[in-house]
Amino acid sequence: MLFDTHCHVNDDQFAEDLEATMERAGTAGVQYMVVVGFDRPTIERALEIVERYDHVYASVGWHPVDAIDMQEEDLVWLEEVAAHPKVVALGEMGLDYHWDQSPKEVQKEVFRKQINLAKKLNLPIIIHNREATEDIITILKEEQAEQVGGIMHCFSGSPETAHECLAMNFYISLGGPVTFKNAKKPKEVAVQVPMDRLLVETDCPYLAPHPYRGKRNEPAYVKLVAEQIAELKGLSLQEVAQQTTANAKKVFGID
Repeated sequence: MLFDTHCHVNDDQFAEDLEATMERAGTAGVQYMVVVGFDRPTIERALEIVERYDHVYASVGWHPVDAIDMQEEDLVWLEEVAAHPKVVALGEMGLDYHWDQSPKEVQKEVFRKQINLAKKLNLPIIIHNREATEDIITILKEEQAEQVGGIMHCFSGSPETAHECLAMNFYISLGGPVTFKNAKKPKEVAVQVPMDRLLVETDCPYLAPHPYRGKRNEPAYVKLVAEQIAELKGLSLQEVAQQTTANAKKVFGID
């Protein structure tokens, strides 16, 4: 019983074979997934998908790369769509200093607005962080994000940063990179973070785990992430699957 806590099966890459993708996920033991929308088109598609599949939930937010495009009416719309009974989180949101599409100050403002919306709606948040760890931590602390907590998505930071996030009521989610041979940090994080605070994800269609690295990722491959964590922690796959699923249900408020 696995829970892919962060996938983008709402991406155009799945337009032709969504049904087959979902079947392969089920065969691999993936019982739940959260489809993440990060702008109007992907949010609308995510909501269409959750209407079709009982075991699929959605998160809605505004990606930092597109922060410059966000208008006040988009924030109002986010609040409206977040009322959908299968929306279990806000995000992904955060900061991305790798791509130079949105000025840093604009990203920070949009990030803060979404944290405050999450607090208003009492929903956990999903954090996107690329080359912006220090500013992410600062903003989470200043906005008292620990009130809602959430998920550090596809965590790539140090064990020290992970512990700082744990102290702020966040779970650490690991994806494909933990399976890469040269990925020291994710492996160290997997070992050090307590099992009751770990989650697994694919971030598909991106970041496919070994041996599919460089190919299209999909929810079925979250099993490979869980297997790697099990090996690193000296546990069985079943133990990792059960605990990470229980963790995901807890953070998302799923019975």
